Amino acid sequence: MSLLAEDMDVADLGLRWKPGFQSLGPAFFTHLRPTPLPDPYWVGHSEAVARELGLPADWRQSDTTLAALTGSLPVAGTNPFATVYSGHQFGVWAGQLGDGRAIMLGETEGGLEVQLKGAGRTPYSRGGDGRAVLRSSIREFLCSEAMHGLGIRTTRALCVTGSDARVFREEPESAAVVARVAPSFIRFGHFEHFAANQREDELRALADYVIDRYYPACRTTERFNGNAYAAFLEAVSERTAALLAQWQAVGFCHGVMNTDNMSILGLTIDYGPFQFLDGFDPRHICNHSDTSGRYAFNQQPNVAYWNLFCLAQALLPLIGDQEIAVAALESYKTVFPNAFEARMRAKLGLADAAETDRALIEGVLKLLAAGKVDYTIFWRRLSNYMADGNAEPVRDLFLDRAGFDAWLLSFSERHAQSVRSEAADLMLRSNPKYVLRNHLGQQAIEAAAQKDFSGVATLLALLETPFEEHPGADAYAGFPPDWASTIEISCSS
Repeated sequence: MSLLAEDMDVADLGLRWKPGFQSLGPAFFTHLRPTPLPDPYWVGHSEAVARELGLPADWRQSDTTLAALTGSLPVAGTNPFATVYSGHQFGVWAGQLGDGRAIMLGETEGGLEVQLKGAGRTPYSRGGDGRAVLRSSIREFLCSEAMHGLGIRTTRALCVTGSDARVFREEPESAAVVARVAPSFIRFGHFEHFAANQREDELRALADYVIDRYYPACRTTERFNGNAYAAFLEAVSERTAALLAQWQAVGFCHGVMNTDNMSILGLTIDYGPFQFLDGFDPRHICNHSDTSGRYAFNQQPNVAYWNLFCLAQALLPLIGDQEIAVAALESYKTVFPNAFEARMRAKLGLADAAETDRALIEGVLKLLAAGKVDYTIFWRRLSNYMADGNAEPVRDLFLDRAGFDAWLLSFSERHAQSVRSEAADLMLRSNPKYVLRNHLGQQAIEAAAQKDFSGVATLLALLETPFEEHPGADAYAGFPPDWASTIEISCSS
């Protein structure tokens, strides 16, 4: 029976809901209600996600909607729940985890799950308070939509709601809730949980559910002698490889790539101590808690493969053959480098491939690393050089002018047969002008703490269309201030 059956006061969001994940049965989740927060208020919202969900045009005008999306009022037609999973955290088996502060409202008829992050304690909170704070909630909201604007597969965020209720981390902070949206929030860790507990029936039920819902082609493939579970592992590996190629090309550091933070659909999920690179440093560590550098920027592709190996181990009882399971991971080793090179060629304005491209890509990355050149600004200025022929703005970024001039000559020779305007157009569509730099997020957070949410709205508008010029907004595309390097982001939220 629905937890809402006896409620008279509920919010009707105008959405239809279906069982979705709940059809798997009670072994996979616990039903519970969100814990209310007092006096909620709007912090930020995405009309694009609202349209994707099918919310009515006036959805934000209702106080009941505000209360519902803060977890303070039940939503008609839903039966909220939190899911159980396990995982490896920083390379160490952590045992049972689960949605410790995220409560799922359910899945809409349109196939999108809606989840409230920060909505209170669950049975999987492991001593935590189940809450999220304003700073981390704003960061997740903005980065979810920023990644979508960049064309990178990601969970989305409908809104952030806040409350003056205090949450204690290193110091007292304001509470907040992010309404997150995705086709599925299932992680590698869901499979690890049932495999580790030798619950093969549940493991098989979960795999069958995911395959039938999201990877139906695995049922009819001839790959691996028709082994659907091996084909599924291969498909997840290839989606993950494509995602990592996007991260590396745009200079995105996730910061905490635990197996419970890896999406089975190849989505960017669980925005915590993330960062877009400022000065290009392949060894950059964006997570203050990552003292060993496990999740440094240049380690991300290898960590993703390691996590996939953990998924393979979890699926082994279903695949039935270790050699087949290992073979299902092999394509990662070709899909990632090929996808990365394709992304980098687009950033260089190259519509086709040539044998010299790898050297051209490696050469410019070495130059950027040697001078710790601002990654986003370099690529945008190089795009503008292709458009207007003025090399000085991009050349000024380098202390090693001779090294850059030599590379630029090779770059120009590679483009000898290109139509310059077409190459420039490709570059401007591949190299964003705006990314969510830490200092921009911090400024919006500090203003929001004073109930000024204009910075959140401004950043969202820029990040939704990051390849556009947005006249008058150049300050948001400039170099980070000196104090930006002192910002420390950890796993605490």
